[in-house]
Amino acid sequence: MVLVALALVTAFVLMELWPIVVILSTSLILMAALLPFVEWMVAHRVPRTLAVVLIMAAIFAALVAVLVVVVPATVDELSDLRRDLPEDAREMDDLLADLGIETDLESRARTIDWDRVVSGSTAVDYGQRALAVVLTLLTIFFLTAYLLVDGPRMNRFLYQFVSPGHEPEVERWLGTLRHAVGGYVRGQVITTLVISVYTFIVLTAAGVPNAAAFAILAGFFDIIPVVGAALAVFMPTIAAFQESPTQAIVVLVLLMLYQQFEDRLLAPKVYGAHMNLPPVAVLVAVLVGGQLFGIAGVLLAMPAAATARVGLDYYLEKRTLAQTAAAAAGDAEVPAPATNEVQS
Repeated sequence: MVLVALALVTAFVLMELWPIVVILSTSLILMAALLPFVEWMVAHRVPRTLAVVLIMAAIFAALVAVLVVVVPATVDELSDLRRDLPEDAREMDDLLADLGIETDLESRARTIDWDRVVSGSTAVDYGQRALAVVLTLLTIFFLTAYLLVDGPRMNRFLYQFVSPGHEPEVERWLGTLRHAVGGYVRGQVITTLVISVYTFIVLTAAGVPNAAAFAILAGFFDIIPVVGAALAVFMPTIAAFQESPTQAIVVLVLLMLYQQFEDRLLAPKVYGAHMNLPPVAVLVAVLVGGQLFGIAGVLLAMPAAATARVGLDYYLEKRTLAQTAAAAAGDAEVPAPATNEVQS
């Protein structure tokens, strides 16, 4: 009864503090991913604080560069969408009519009240949300930097609560956890870069405007498990359709081919050594995370699943060792069979 009450109280506290839990969890995940680079620089006689500052400055510069490319392109695309939507809808009507499907998308596109869609109250609401996201990202950024700088002192503090003699075991478990979670993040960076470069090449070859911005967005969508792949294909295809249906079909086919390559070859190769998770476990983790905690739950589902897998492996290893020790002790307690000496 006491355990049930404690579990309910813990769940209630976590729900109330969920935004803080998300920020802390994200910071710890990023710390696990960046820690090997910090340790490498420290091993090469770079002061730890300077190493963290250099790494975080590089990340900040990359994010600023992304915003400089994406924001103006997004504004241009929205403006083009508002201007060209009726014509694009008419072309879609014609394309579907050739396939025997009758639609009236053009008239619906002309009836959209854009002034209401982008009204002042809506702009203020989106502005407030954007400000909240920026503040959250800044908090994660500085908290990650603090964890990287103060990591050794935090380890010494936490090891005070470890029973004497169990330090090597805890260190090994934490190392495995850092390898799994950090490896996932570093693997995600690899797949993000690959899909961004590929999307940029495809859109540039197809003559789609703002290819760099759509390539960067495809990389960010690739971070989202399951649904991110569809978004990474959908938005560039829509942009290509504004040029021509033929370009849209070419872009759609090429991007879908890449998704097959990533799902079947690249992702298993990149994540296999770190995650060791069956696809159904990934899908269930994403569904549960999304249902319970929304977008944050979807994004944290994979690191959480990796953490759970490390914990399960640790438990199974401990149980196997205990069973082996018990079996060995039982064999030692069995008396040796008596032998009858032959009297001559």
